[in-house]
Amino acid sequence: MCKKSLILMLSLASAVLLACSKAPEPVMSADTQASATSNSDNKIVVYQVFTRLFGNTNTTNTPWGTLDQNGVGKFADFTPQALSAIKAMGVSHVWYTGVPHHALVRDYSAYGISHDDPDVIKGRAGSPYAVKDYYNVNPDLATDPANRLAEFEALIARTHQHGMQVLIDIVPNHVARQYQSLSNPAGVSDFGANDDTSVEYARDNNFYYVPGKAFSVPQWPADYAVLGGEPHRAADGSFAEYPAKWTGNGARAAQPAFDDWYETVKINYGVKPDGSYDFDTLPTGYADKDWPAHYAFWQGKDVPDSWLKFRDITQYWLAKGVDGFRYDMAEMVPVEFWSYLNSHIKHTNPNAFLLAEVYQPDLYRDYIRLGKMDYLYDKVEFYDSLKLVMQGKGPTSALVETQQRMADIEHHMLHFLENHDEQRIAAPEFAGDAKKGLPAMVVSATISTSPTMLYFGQHVGEPGAGDAGFGKASRTTIFDYWGVPQHQKWMNGGKFDGGTLSDEAKALHDYYQKLLSFTANAPALLGEYVELHSANLAAGTNYSEQQLAFARYNDQQKLLIVSHFNSDNSVDFALTVPAELISQWQLADGNYPLNDKLGGNNYQLVVANGVGSVALQLAPLASVILEL
Repeated sequence: MCKKSLILMLSLASAVLLACSKAPEPVMSADTQASATSNSDNKIVVYQVFTRLFGNTNTTNTPWGTLDQNGVGKFADFTPQALSAIKAMGVSHVWYTGVPHHALVRDYSAYGISHDDPDVIKGRAGSPYAVKDYYNVNPDLATDPANRLAEFEALIARTHQHGMQVLIDIVPNHVARQYQSLSNPAGVSDFGANDDTSVEYARDNNFYYVPGKAFSVPQWPADYAVLGGEPHRAADGSFAEYPAKWTGNGARAAQPAFDDWYETVKINYGVKPDGSYDFDTLPTGYADKDWPAHYAFWQGKDVPDSWLKFRDITQYWLAKGVDGFRYDMAEMVPVEFWSYLNSHIKHTNPNAFLLAEVYQPDLYRDYIRLGKMDYLYDKVEFYDSLKLVMQGKGPTSALVETQQRMADIEHHMLHFLENHDEQRIAAPEFAGDAKKGLPAMVVSATISTSPTMLYFGQHVGEPGAGDAGFGKASRTTIFDYWGVPQHQKWMNGGKFDGGTLSDEAKALHDYYQKLLSFTANAPALLGEYVELHSANLAAGTNYSEQQLAFARYNDQQKLLIVSHFNSDNSVDFALTVPAELISQWQLADGNYPLNDKLGGNNYQLVVANGVGSVALQLAPLASVILEL
């Protein structure tokens, strides 16, 4: 979810503890549960793909264009060739973004699907975070919309056959204003179906209401028109909703602002309008307990209806073979609910991969330890500091400081350089050159034991150029039908061999593939971290705040990693390897060969009087990963 106005809208979402009811029985044996873990034996690499854009070969790219004009990708476009090419980049998990059926401007009434109103849709293809039906998938993505769920199930099977796991979005904080499921299992009612709409709040209401007032669409800015101004039978500046519901970001007015998440409505988790809780909380000490203890706590507890609905939704997708979830705006939902939901998920699949979007660092540890999240976005801490380094606006020392400060939870902080919310590296608004992402990607992928995430098109330098309709360039659109030019060149008509890329883009892809394939199989990256930055700054050589050096090691492998962020000049210096690390590695005085896992060149570690030194000459934006 776009997060422009989110931090100030968290009056109902704080970080504390949770509540429940009778849950499904596990599908794994007790022995499997006891031995299973959410942590991989290899470093995890997540490939985020915006599903409706991935397979689209249409290059028309008309702003506000229809599906027929601009095309759309399908589940079927994830062919064995496509999945093999993704796997070749070291990928272990594919996050298929935008799979659940969300509101969009297209007529699917022939399949029993109700029309959506463009006045409460962002773009023409719609936001993937305005979910309309949690028990089915986006009909745009199917070759045969009537068979859309089976087509996605086939994609799950193909992904598994290629040795990768499947992640999808769950958006617990809000749903589309026109939520209507056609595929509810027996006994499952829609969100809001049983609400008492005469009151602002009731514990088991799924929504919050503005009693006695009808919803009004926002006041549109002067430079905005629904569907770009194209006439449409339903684009009439109104949407029938009485009484009005609170908007997804917590806005309580019957007429939300244009900057609010007006296309969505806020889910009620038993948090009263004054912020107090209407459910049980976890006892003291549960931050130190594992998920089975959390699961046991919630057995027999009476919890709000919305908790049960999302428990059932996630269990539904687990039963279909989905291996985990990415949770949108998790910080806007009380951490108690996450203890409940995630412990139920782990009870069914202890290996489930659970990734959450949280942007307030003071909440990180609660959502990991109390909410039982496996991973959080490392956005506000590591990514934001790394972005400044890439732009030449910040020192690399900030990365060292962040890594040290987050040491107790570093494994849980997923690293990335791009995702659907962030600017593309190659965009002028970010770095203006995809190559500036290379040293940053080396650092991001190797400095911690956490997973690494790669956004589709990043590895071939996609700049996110072109205004697709709703929203502006520098980020690849998530609201409209569109073709992604650099990614399409990598697809090369379904060959996925990069055959129509420029030589520069091919080299970029090859670099990413070599780097991520190495990280996915390097045991040292699940081992110890030692920063070498401070010692090298103090050494008085040419090493500066434009370089970053650290060591990663375990009993199987020892690595020295150095990245150079200057895009204009080479640098020569002797890398100092402090006596403490030489002692830990049990190296006597002498010469030790080093092999660069990125460039294949050979170097030498010289140990004299218990201190190590490596002579390095790094070209602009170059990195080395030196294996002892």
